[in-house]
Amino acid sequence: MNIVARVASIALFFGVLALLITVWAGFPGGETKPDDMKVYMEQALLAPASATGVQTKALLGQSGETQIKQAVYTAAAGKQAASAAAAQAQIPKADPKADPKAEKKVYLTFDDGPSDLTLEVLDILHKEGIKGTFFVLGEQAEARPEIINRIYEEGHTIGNHTYDHRYDKLYGHFQDFWAQIKKTEELIRLITGERPQLVRAPGGTAGHFDQSYFDLMEQGGYRVFDWNVDSGDSKRRGVPAKDIVKGATAKVSGSEAIVLLHDSKGHEESVKALPEIIGYYKKQGYAFDVLTPEMQPVQFKAQQGAVKASQPSRQWIKDHVLANAKLFETGRTLAVEFGAMETAFEPGEYKMEDGRLMVPLRALSERLGGTVSWKAHSKTVSVALGGKRWEADPLRRSISPAETWGRPLPSDVRLIGGTAWIPLRDALAASGHPVTRVTYEDGEIRVITL
Repeated sequence: MNIVARVASIALFFGVLALLITVWAGFPGGETKPDDMKVYMEQALLAPASATGVQTKALLGQSGETQIKQAVYTAAAGKQAASAAAAQAQIPKADPKADPKAEKKVYLTFDDGPSDLTLEVLDILHKEGIKGTFFVLGEQAEARPEIINRIYEEGHTIGNHTYDHRYDKLYGHFQDFWAQIKKTEELIRLITGERPQLVRAPGGTAGHFDQSYFDLMEQGGYRVFDWNVDSGDSKRRGVPAKDIVKGATAKVSGSEAIVLLHDSKGHEESVKALPEIIGYYKKQGYAFDVLTPEMQPVQFKAQQGAVKASQPSRQWIKDHVLANAKLFETGRTLAVEFGAMETAFEPGEYKMEDGRLMVPLRALSERLGGTVSWKAHSKTVSVALGGKRWEADPLRRSISPAETWGRPLPSDVRLIGGTAWIPLRDALAASGHPVTRVTYEDGEIRVITL
């Protein structure tokens, strides 16, 4: 009996001890609440000190389940209050008058280069960590291709500013303006591999463009940009830097400033003013960016006093302007392997007609190291390519390889807008490299020859 009594006493002692531990831990009657405990543990870690003090007092002073839940809710409320306070501190109050989409942007544009001064401009832009848009002249690009290459490689945008900037050659006949745009475009393409889609008219469009110029340039796939902030650095020779800064930082309506500057010879003061101009726009909270074809261009309105340009024929517009827009469309590149050489035609530079690839004969020949010449007396095209000589006759739709003089072979060679186009297979076969295989990928058509 003594042994039984002792065992019972020990059991009673441990039972009372377990009960006291349970009450101390805050769980009534020894009933565990794992979900409540998890919530409490999470909330207690996040609650501010005052809330923690409240819940500690409740736990120590009371043992009921209701009081424990009140402590949990008090801790949770403390967390929510702290989170709300943090949010209020971190998020600035919205200005009811502010337009959330109206981010202020400035576009620095430089006309008439490249020149030695362009190198200084590039150094400044690099130091400041910003990009610019350069509307270059073809004759200057031709003379300084290494500067064009640097502009391109450093991530700036290149625009087309015609070839020679001669007003008398540009604004009487649209065809003359177009010819200078295309000449400059091809020069830039040869240097960078890309065609500039942005255009700025020398002197701006005001007084120079009638509505037909605007319409035809748009139909041709170009985006013509004027400006809304004139630095005044070309109003006369030797405009001082302080006046250029004043002009370049003039107030502009709206949230975008397109600033006109020049980087051609004689504009040393523009270069001198540039750091201060950049500093002003940074201080005013402007973001710096480059012009893109996707933007709505800033354009001066066509004026009645503008020089009336002679209108090109409908056929000329179809052959030159409408066809040109395809150059800026997305599509497959046409790659041609020709012996050890390779060239490529971008979308719009070639045509797919009735399952045949058509290419400009001169472009194909010259890109693959050949030559072409027009024979006015016979109205044929003489071609030397791949060690072969042959003639293309657009009028008779035939080609005559040297091996078969007098025996022309049928070919759908023809003139389109003054340019001879030919089926790619015919041109390659006549040049001693017949097509062996054509592959079609998502972004490329590849023609492989012998």
